[in-house]
Order: sequence, then structure tokens, then C-alpha cells
Amino acid sequence: MVNGIIALAAALAVAIATIGPGLGQGIAASKAMEAIARQPEASGDIRTSLILALAFMEALTIYGLLIAFMILGNM
Repeated sequence: MVNGIIALAAALAVAIATIGPGLGQGIAASKAMEAIARQPEASGDIRTSLILALAFMEALTIYGLLIAFMILGNM
């Protein structure tokens, strides 16, 4: 019973940690494409900022995975 609850907690940690960054990455990519469509000459700067922002968002997902591994280590 306890192992099932711990496994559920780990699954929820990963699920919740991926929802926010996933939505944020979609919105950021959408806005970057709109900005590039409006100003094609600034595409290099926009792309660089987008990649940096996506890397920070992905770090949040990795933190959630780390928390899940820590929870599973208590089984």
C-alpha cells in the first residue's frame, strides 16, 4: 500500500512538473514565430533568446524528474 502511494507521488511529481514548462514552451515558440514573421531581420536574436528561454523551462522539468527519483529512493 505504501509503495503504491510513493509511486503515485513520483508520477504526480513528474506530471505536474511537465505541464507548466510544456505549456510555456509552446507559448514561447508561438510568440517567437510571430516575432520572426513580423521582423525577419531580427530572427537571429529572437532565436537565441528563444533557445535560452526554452533551456530554462526545460530545467524545471528536469527538477521534477529529480524530485521523482528522490521520492522513489525512499521505497
